[in-house]
Amino acid sequence: MRGRITVDGMERVASWWDGFELWLTGLSFVPQAALVLIVMVPLCGAVAWLLDRVIATGFAAVGRDEPEPSPRNGEAVPSAATGKPAPSVPNTEDG
Repeated sequence: MRGRITVDGMERVASWWDGFELWLTGLSFVPQAALVLIVMVPLCGAVAWLLDRVIATGFAAVGRDEPEPSPRNGEAVPSAATGKPAPSVPNTEDG
């Protein structure tokens, strides 16, 4: 009996999906593009953010945290030991 319920459920999902596909392909290009942008862009952004967090957590679990950012253009970066900015080195390449 349980197998029959699963098959009926899958048939309902397949039927709904077929109807959705027919509705979507019946739209003109502009509504199709708008629907894809409204749904897929946030969805892909959320999936990318989630993957980033999962991978960062995995790396942190094995002791490979994100490195401290390196100084650019003479910016001072806080020292890991003291938390105070390291002294900046003047740029001598400009002349």
